[in-house]
Amino acid sequence: MTERLNAGDWYKAGPEQWKAIAAASRLCTEYNNKLPYDSDAAVALLPEIFGTVGSGLWLREPIKVDFGKNIHWGDNCFANYGLIALDVAEIRIGSGTMFGSNVQLMTPIHPLDPELRAQGWEAGLPITIGKNVWIGSGAIILAGVEIGDDAVVGAGAVVTKNVAASTVVAGNPARFIRNAR
Repeated sequence: MTERLNAGDWYKAGPEQWKAIAAASRLCTEYNNKLPYDSDAAVALLPEIFGTVGSGLWLREPIKVDFGKNIHWGDNCFANYGLIALDVAEIRIGSGTMFGSNVQLMTPIHPLDPELRAQGWEAGLPITIGKNVWIGSGAIILAGVEIGDDAVVGAGAVVTKNVAASTVVAGNPARFIRNAR
């Protein structure tokens, strides 16, 4: 199923997907509740939530995911409060990447046709975020987007298209502002 989702194929979620989503939700709730009181126990949950956990990963609570196992973190990544990552397709996050508060990573795609939406059809496209990327608070990264190494996404940006390496983008929709260096 993951290969189909990463290819953008349409599907209807069924009992198997709902069970996996519920399990991931329980793990996120456990992480969110433990972090303020027992950070070691919370951090020990990360490999159960995510597909890959690089060393030095630090996520402020609360975190929310769909499946979690489709999310792959590099080393020394950080996310401030309120990360939402809907991972019906893969999300790959390069080492040294940091997120401000309330960032959303959205791999799902829903049909424009209202009848198909009502029938429960959905697709997904992967999100790839390079190394040493900074994503500002409240930014939304949409399905199929690739963000190059050393890029900066401004607070509140809605990223609908790929972001070149070492550039700064901001706005809704996000647009090139300047080179990062």
